[in-house]
Amino acid sequence: MEKRHLGRTGLQVSRLGLGTMTWGRDTDEHEAAEQLKEFVDAGGNLVDTADVYADGGAEYLLSRLTDSLIPRSELVIATKAGSVPESGRRFDGSRGHLLAALDASLRRLGTDYVDLWQVHAFDPATPAEETLSALDIAVASGRARYVGVCDYSGWQLAQAATWQRAHHGRVPLAGAQLEYSLLQRGIEREALPAARDAGVGLLASSPLGRGVLTGKYRHGVPQDSRGASPYLSGFVQPYLGERSRRIVDAVATAADGLASSPLAVALAWVRDRPGVASALVGARTVGQLQAALSVEALTLPGEIRGALDDISAPVHRYPDEGWSEL
Repeated sequence: MEKRHLGRTGLQVSRLGLGTMTWGRDTDEHEAAEQLKEFVDAGGNLVDTADVYADGGAEYLLSRLTDSLIPRSELVIATKAGSVPESGRRFDGSRGHLLAALDASLRRLGTDYVDLWQVHAFDPATPAEETLSALDIAVASGRARYVGVCDYSGWQLAQAATWQRAHHGRVPLAGAQLEYSLLQRGIEREALPAARDAGVGLLASSPLGRGVLTGKYRHGVPQDSRGASPYLSGFVQPYLGERSRRIVDAVATAADGLASSPLAVALAWVRDRPGVASALVGARTVGQLQAALSVEALTLPGEIRGALDDISAPVHRYPDEGWSEL
């Protein structure tokens, strides 16, 4: 599998990454082991997790597999801190919370360092410079090799990237993890241009539109799908409307013409977008992961890419198109 530099850094990540949001909850240890082996055998190295996935269970499960199955040195492990879903605050970007969360992640992961440590979300209640100082401390102390942010808006990302490059001793942002798919192109308005301008590599989450772009929801909600899960049904529901159906139909038509699958077409579209370092695939089963890994054999022809661009184009008006007198 092709490796790409994450932003303007020396860190190389596989252009498909393995997400672990279901590990320790919907994906058990045996299934996770099969996924990780399949992924590494295909040339993948980037494994993305978070301290809140299965309440830490995903990190712990990953540690068991790096002990017994895949050497730690073969993986680029990315994790996150700052999400506190059980509290009324939701996000805590304070330096104290972030560094304590990192230490807890390292214990669960059974490692002295993570390759990429990410702030899970912007915390408006904490000064940005305090949040970012935690990233500097993490790298200076050897607990993280590179740092990034998740789900930042365009101005938040630009502010953070600029602050980190403003003075010697601060650690530049390596990556930004943001949702990106044919069903969700909102980052193209400001966040993606900001990332590219700042030399920050994009890790595209939910590149299959939370599973909807595979076509599995075209005729209802399968009982074994995320859409039927008590944990994730709300995650899928926003992408089951009429606009989404039109885009999914176009992806299916393109797949038929290429003798491929809707999954491969949708994933190839994201993977090869400018600025994308890696597209993160969260598979519940090894069969789903194998289907995603098959995209390595596919490059979309220009005319198909253009047609998908057109049918999924987001509405961007002022100020993107400038101002004109009515």
